[in-house]
Amino acid sequence: MADFKNIFLRNKATILYSISLAFLLFLLKWLELRFIIFDHSFEIYIGFIAIIFTGLGIWLALKLSKPKIKTVVVEKEVIVTRNENFVLNTLMVSELELSRRELEILGLLAQGHSNQEIAEKLFVSLSTVKTHLQNLFLKLDVKRRTQAIEKAKRLSLIP
Repeated sequence: MADFKNIFLRNKATILYSISLAFLLFLLKWLELRFIIFDHSFEIYIGFIAIIFTGLGIWLALKLSKPKIKTVVVEKEVIVTRNENFVLNTLMVSELELSRRELEILGLLAQGHSNQEIAEKLFVSLSTVKTHLQNLFLKLDVKRRTQAIEKAKRLSLIP
């Protein structure tokens, strides 16, 4: 504390001079700002109004252009019944352009296997399975594994 006091006493003139310069600079900038505001007040008001209306226009455009469609995902319990007399719908297979490998992966998917398990069973890489699944989802027009299985059963692609 004594060192701080000694430094202050030695540099008293410099500190007071710095504080007075800062105060004068603040006063000059304040006067300059007041002069600009009084001299150009109309332009400043017009600018503020333009900024407000621009913001309001952007907000309104975002509100009005937002789609009104609301997507509802319904999860439901699926009861699987084994159909011993399953017949593959070859017409639908050719219409959807499903390959043998995609049908194989779809069947393993329906059995509840993970991507890694499917890859091990078919002796292919994990990325290959993911690519086939992505193609299946596109062809069946679904987004989830459960939706793909349900749609494939409805179309008689898997038992």
